[in-house]
Amino acid sequence: MRRTIHGNRKTGRTGRANDRRPLRNVLVWVIGGTLLLQPAAMGKAWASGDGGAGAAAAVAAANAEESKLTAVSENIITSGAVRRDYLWSGVRGGTPVTSLVHAIEIDLTNPYISLNAMNGNGGTLPGKAPVSSMVKETGAVAGINADFFDTASAEAVPFGAEIMSGELIKSPRQLGGMFMFAVTADRTPMIDRFTVEGSVRTAGGAEFKLAGLNEAAYRTEPDGGYSHVNALHMYTDAWTAAERPNTASSASTPTEALVVDGVVTQVADNATLNVQPPANGYILRGHGTAAAFIREQLTVGTAITSDLQLKSAASGQTFAPSSFRMMVGGHTILVNEGKPSSFSRNTGSLSPSSGRARTAVGYSKDNKTAYLITVEDSSVSAGMTLAELQRTMASLGVWKGINLDGGGSTTMVDRPLGEFDAKLSHPTEDGSAGTYQRPVVNGIGVYTNAPQGTLKGIKASGKGVLFIGEQTEYALKAYDTYFNPIDPAGIAAQWSLDKPAVGKLSGGVLTAAAPGRATLTVKSGPGSDKLPIEIIGESRIVKMSIEAGPAELKAGTVVDVPVKATLNDGSAYTIPAGSVDWELRGFTGSVQNGSIRVDAVTAGATAGYAIARYDGYSAVLPFATGSIDKAFERFETLAYGITASTVPAAVTGTVDIVGGLPGGDGSNALQLRYDFSTSAENRTKAAYAVFNGTGVALPDNPTGMTLDVYGDGGRNLLRATVVDAAGKEFMVDLAKSVDWTGWKTVKADFTAYAMNYPIKLKSLYIATLKEGQDERALSGELAFDNLTLQTAAPAAPASNAEIVLTLGRKSAVVDGAAVKLDVAPLALNGVTYLPFRFVADAMGGQVGWDQTAKRVTALRGGKLLDMWLGRGDLVLNGERKPVTAAPIVRGGRTLVPLRLVSEQLGLDVAWDGKTKTITIR
Repeated sequence: MRRTIHGNRKTGRTGRANDRRPLRNVLVWVIGGTLLLQPAAMGKAWASGDGGAGAAAAVAAANAEESKLTAVSENIITSGAVRRDYLWSGVRGGTPVTSLVHAIEIDLTNPYISLNAMNGNGGTLPGKAPVSSMVKETGAVAGINADFFDTASAEAVPFGAEIMSGELIKSPRQLGGMFMFAVTADRTPMIDRFTVEGSVRTAGGAEFKLAGLNEAAYRTEPDGGYSHVNALHMYTDAWTAAERPNTASSASTPTEALVVDGVVTQVADNATLNVQPPANGYILRGHGTAAAFIREQLTVGTAITSDLQLKSAASGQTFAPSSFRMMVGGHTILVNEGKPSSFSRNTGSLSPSSGRARTAVGYSKDNKTAYLITVEDSSVSAGMTLAELQRTMASLGVWKGINLDGGGSTTMVDRPLGEFDAKLSHPTEDGSAGTYQRPVVNGIGVYTNAPQGTLKGIKASGKGVLFIGEQTEYALKAYDTYFNPIDPAGIAAQWSLDKPAVGKLSGGVLTAAAPGRATLTVKSGPGSDKLPIEIIGESRIVKMSIEAGPAELKAGTVVDVPVKATLNDGSAYTIPAGSVDWELRGFTGSVQNGSIRVDAVTAGATAGYAIARYDGYSAVLPFATGSIDKAFERFETLAYGITASTVPAAVTGTVDIVGGLPGGDGSNALQLRYDFSTSAENRTKAAYAVFNGTGVALPDNPTGMTLDVYGDGGRNLLRATVVDAAGKEFMVDLAKSVDWTGWKTVKADFTAYAMNYPIKLKSLYIATLKEGQDERALSGELAFDNLTLQTAAPAAPASNAEIVLTLGRKSAVVDGAAVKLDVAPLALNGVTYLPFRFVADAMGGQVGWDQTAKRVTALRGGKLLDMWLGRGDLVLNGERKPVTAAPIVRGGRTLVPLRLVSEQLGLDVAWDGKTKTITIR
């Protein structure tokens, strides 16, 4: 059971802008080396259902701004299927942006290639699965996500029709302007809107119209009615849920009839049949007038016939499902007759004017090529608006195309040439690592039936970007005349590196030794392949960060410390743990496999620091003593929705906001009721209070949380689900056993888990483990209040002594006391230089000097500053910045530019021109 308490779903997202030079005022498409000049054509007027002038203005603005599409790479997946990648450059709101576009082109005339609908449930509903799982389970060589679905529904099904291998799995919903993509049995692509046409008839002539097949509850358009009220639906063995559909969400009580081999065998009046439809039958589910038809006409033993067809909205022609090879639903039409089209339905929920990840499908004018298209939204790609996607699809050769589910659902998977397994083609929008795939209801799969061919070529496979000290093995891949993989076992190969200085090569194993670019070559007989590689040096890094939350300075603390580097081309990588050098200050500890453990705190230390260096480039992670409590949620006024969810589905769970609980302060609390007895399965069971669907962000990178819990003494397990930045879920223990009644404060320590920050709280839940369920309560209720986050205390501030120096004098005054200097401050070419070590020491900082690198380092109040002699840049807390003046050496001592250091380390500086004195506070 799922119930929303409060909250509105937000769909808007601000597009990101990359720093690119302005383009010329002409639309330039560069594809495969061909340069095409086109006028910036205006799109057609919007359909009346799209929400008016805002959308029209968005496409007009996009059409008025210049853009360019450049082919950058391709991967032959199999005979008849190739993935091509493009770099799109354009202007959005006056700001230059770039995005990565990926298109799998399918040659529909190739007899070895085919498209089909796929899902992760063996062709059954409801259910969701990642695209990669669908591809693997169905034997596809590539695939993309397809139809839209209700992410909050416990019965997730596609909005549109789904036909798989000629079988209708689900009918389309009664929704306006929703287009579908299909391939007919004779391999012709089709994009159209379809409605369901069908009825049930008795031998006596009684007939009732069918409203749909294997459909979850929804609201029809344009009347907003309940889909199953006064309607007759058919459910086949493709529907596996216990209800057809969930009774509460359908606002209707079912009357059902089981039909086997065309004969009614069971009837349940105002009830659900406790059976699943067999392969040779189906269940008819009716309500209201449809229920009356079942009661009056479909008695046990009645022979009936039924038919179900799809009707084209464009032509009015009806089609048997078997006339299609496959069909999936989509949303609005995007391209028609090779041009951007008016939208066929409201696009407000699609963030039309924001840069988002997008998925689309289309076909060419000659019906010979199908295009599966995704647009990447990642750290190196700004996504696309719908108008930008329309123009891009047209430039790729799409004659007619529609929008598929995008945003966090956008996923493309394909098989690299010479490899046996398909892989994620590009980062997803969900999760900072870009590897999390949102489970979706269905997809479009690419399949090959090509026979085994002869050896055609070989390919080197492996990393193209490495870090110093990293060791990686390159593999030899082989493929046949149909571009399908061949087992390379037994194929002798010779490996070589054209620049041995960058690394040591032994067979196909390379150990990176020094920064630089090189080419790796593999040869076998007459075949060969080249793979460009680069060993990253510090000069390529513009930002380095330690991806860890606040760390507490206490013995026993363990912190996962992945180090991420952003390069000057915008790409980002996690540096291998073995390539990072660490320096620990303020504590002793160990660094192993990317984690730091605090063994002992240095006597008198109020703060600690872990300094990471890669090829001399630095980043710092402060460790602080103690923590700060920050109230997060008191359940008085919610800014997001909270829903109930259960596992398995037969478990009953509800959530509500209640007040006046005994022993409380009279304020509201979140109540979670559960009943495990409603499920007969012998397994672990749980009831969840789900925050904001996918979780609510926890600010300030908390190290833990406390929560007041009103216990029921049920002795069940209490946990929270926390999702990290990579999309990984952590089951955090709050109480091993709720063995109390009334209020109690429980605590969770996030530092015990290897989370990548920032993090989200997805749910609070109660669970009963499979073993020993008879020893725990099967039903009960809990309440939650005063959710408080613990955040590590900030590093202790550095000293703010007052220092007075005079140009040319080897003396200074520190807090009124005279101090001698080894070298005097000086002015050179309009820049004032100070003896760096003296100033840093006096202000409570720590200074280091690396003679080999000619680098001076300062650490003060959590700020780590690196500067080099004669170099025009510095690194502050992992970020590279340009400088106009660099450190110099005088009298064997390092002097640094006054203004530069004061600004970077947070010091106040005053200059007295009359006395030539400098005062630092």
